[in-house]
Amino acid sequence: MGYSIAEEKIFNSGHAACPGCSEALAIRYIVNTLGRDTIAVVPPSCIAIISGPQPYSSMRIPVYQTTLESSAASAAGIKRALKAKGNDHTKVVVIAGDGGTYDIGFQALSSAAERNEDFIYVCLDNEGYMNTGAQKSSSTPYLAYTTSTPSGKPTPKKNLAEIMAAHGIPYVATATTGYPDDLARKVARARELKGMRFILVLTPCLDGWGLADNAGPKTSRLAVESGIFPLYEVEDGVRYTLNYGSKGIPVGAYFSQQSRFKHLAQAQLDEIQTMVDVNWRRLQTKF
Repeated sequence: MGYSIAEEKIFNSGHAACPGCSEALAIRYIVNTLGRDTIAVVPPSCIAIISGPQPYSSMRIPVYQTTLESSAASAAGIKRALKAKGNDHTKVVVIAGDGGTYDIGFQALSSAAERNEDFIYVCLDNEGYMNTGAQKSSSTPYLAYTTSTPSGKPTPKKNLAEIMAAHGIPYVATATTGYPDDLARKVARARELKGMRFILVLTPCLDGWGLADNAGPKTSRLAVESGIFPLYEVEDGVRYTLNYGSKGIPVGAYFSQQSRFKHLAQAQLDEIQTMVDVNWRRLQTKF
């Protein structure tokens, strides 16, 4: 039986996201699940544009817009300040993109995880620097077209979920907008825990990936069902739980929805399929 989503009206309509934006959908489930007793930290990103400037923010909670490299440090400072004032109930959540998480903000994120700082970090992963023209990040998949890798990215996507799990923090999870009940449940689970919690949410970028306006959830489901982006949880770095995974759908079916892979030859598709199969088998040994 699926998780019953209980939303509080925190995220408003009328924001500046593109029509059909997966990040806006993810933000809705994240902040509406966390509730009003929450402070959000947002670095420069599509998320900053979506949340908007005060007093015209799309979120009915305080939002601190920090620098691109210091989201985790800012969140740690805010949470420590709250505790110093005797407030141990207000939640602090970072909502950042992959550029500010995998790359520019990783030093602060890893340091916060090493200290087991008490906040939630959510990475909305659209697999590139989409807010500045769809350049590649270390989250961009192997051979995907971006404006800075027009022949295809020559290196694989960094496995950030496993990197964060290796820190031994209380909770790591992967999620996507194609499974909203699973996403909301994981946010609710993180809300009840203490220490560092990290949730990686795949959020297809319609423009950057070359998708139709209504294709975000379907595409993210194909990412899961092809085994490219399995949904799972890790507690304390060692206890793995699989939520949704490969259904044997070939990666070509997932790629066919997107223009960023249209340049691939069959031999390249076969190579990627082999890589995905190996990674899926490796992950299954942990459950």
